[in-house]
Amino acid sequence: MSTFDPIGLEVQWQRLVAIADEIDTAVIRTSFSTIVGESHDFGCVLMDGQGSGLAQAQWSPPQFCTMLPRTTKVMLTRFPIETLCEGDVLATNDPWIGSTHLPDYNLVSPVFWKGKVVAFLGTVAHVSDVGGHLGDLEASDMFMEGTRLMPNKFYEDGQVNRVVEEFIAANCRVPKMVLGDLHAIVGTHRIGTRRIHEFLNDYDLDDLVELSSEIRTRSERAMRRAIEALPDGVSTYELTADGYLEPFTLRATIEIRGSDMYIDFAGSSPQQYHSAINAAFNITHATTVYPLKAMLAAAIPNNDGLVEPFHITAPEGSIVNCTFPAPVKARAKVIKHIPPLIFGALTSLLPDETIAAAGGIFPFHIVGKDERYGSFAVHMLPHGGLGATRDADGLLPAAYPHNSTVTPTEIIELQCPALMLRKRMIQDSGGPGRRRGGPGQEIVLRCTAQRSIMLTIRPDLMKFPAPGLAKGAEGARGEVLLNGERVERFTPIQWNPGDVVVLRVPGGGGHGNPQEREPERVLEDLELGHISLRAAREQYGLASDVDPEQLRLQAIRRYVKARKSV
Repeated sequence: MSTFDPIGLEVQWQRLVAIADEIDTAVIRTSFSTIVGESHDFGCVLMDGQGSGLAQAQWSPPQFCTMLPRTTKVMLTRFPIETLCEGDVLATNDPWIGSTHLPDYNLVSPVFWKGKVVAFLGTVAHVSDVGGHLGDLEASDMFMEGTRLMPNKFYEDGQVNRVVEEFIAANCRVPKMVLGDLHAIVGTHRIGTRRIHEFLNDYDLDDLVELSSEIRTRSERAMRRAIEALPDGVSTYELTADGYLEPFTLRATIEIRGSDMYIDFAGSSPQQYHSAINAAFNITHATTVYPLKAMLAAAIPNNDGLVEPFHITAPEGSIVNCTFPAPVKARAKVIKHIPPLIFGALTSLLPDETIAAAGGIFPFHIVGKDERYGSFAVHMLPHGGLGATRDADGLLPAAYPHNSTVTPTEIIELQCPALMLRKRMIQDSGGPGRRRGGPGQEIVLRCTAQRSIMLTIRPDLMKFPAPGLAKGAEGARGEVLLNGERVERFTPIQWNPGDVVVLRVPGGGGHGNPQEREPERVLEDLELGHISLRAAREQYGLASDVDPEQLRLQAIRRYVKARKSV
């Protein structure tokens, strides 16, 4: 029987989340790079004294925070809790221990209280460079992709480990930026440590053992109730995606058995040795949990209790459970397809909760040296439109399933020799459906460098677009153009002065039969420019006597009225 007062428990629980949020905000404010400070490609999690996930920052990518406890427990086998000291910071970027590709550094700090470890603070962040070649997609093994730090002490007894620091600095192109981010993260852990001390002091606690157990037990119980409400049975779904040099297939079989759910990826493609798109199991596990949690327990803050009812397996040597030393740098090309795979398998059971496939992500980064900017490494993570649900149109371009943000144009232009010529929505790119997929976006950049620099792009959905659900249609395909020519091979591009690159990031899939879309919604899409008159007539059955000029005037009047009201 629980001894916790529900209201008091909620207050304490939310305060732990607030501590993680404060660490998250501090990382943004103290970061050195665009990939961390602007793209928010990092996650913060608060763990209990055994390394179990207890609370995560609300803006953190959910996959990162599901992986970090797993990473922490592995590092603790090398550095047992009883050997740790105040001020120690453990670190690794090993893809099979951490967040599954080398750019993601995992930093974990023990929190001491009254002479013993009571918690751990963990942050995983995508740093700007780890050496290796500049491309994302082509590699035959992980060794080509950069340098690997096995679990080690980045800080020891409060002092930086100079050997580890030198190793990191000596093997990357922008050491001040990379080390700046890592040292900044250590500083945020010190903030978090103070907040945990205040928390323990305010509630007169010696540790977090009982509180952690209560939070995780209640969360697990809620998740099990949600699973138990579903009928027992087996569902299978598969999809084919671009890959890089060849397509791949993902297949998932989901079995519901009482209050447990079993997810097996048997039948998925084998790992590849010509493309760096393989996923180590940690991120497959975390990305599978994400849509399940979103459907079944959306209101419960993330913690390890929610994960317990899920039993996830994948064949060793498959593209979702690759073996060392498979190339993994662009594993997002695989794992971003896991949520639509899970949603597809569960559409018949949870029709109100599932989402059609999203329009992907076209990460790019610009690297080089210039007299005006010095050495630079600037990243941007533009996304396509989101997929539609049964009751709602897909959102405009937004991060999914990774909770990143988009580097502002002004930051890009201030930090590297690039000029943003255009950034706009793409008409007719959202998949038609009773509920329309979110439109994709077009980004156009011109190189303003004085000499050649390097541009790396990682597109997706150029061959196999985002599929719809329940008779909804697919979104538009992606495309990359360099000086007007379509790009098919994505080794690092030598970007010369004056070169113009066009990124057409895809739209999301639709949901439901397009012919069932309400006429007023079709007219609104026309007015907003999301669809063309031709699409309105051919895909949605709009009457041929609708006057497009009248629609344009109506849209102008609405805009003027809205501006006046502001």
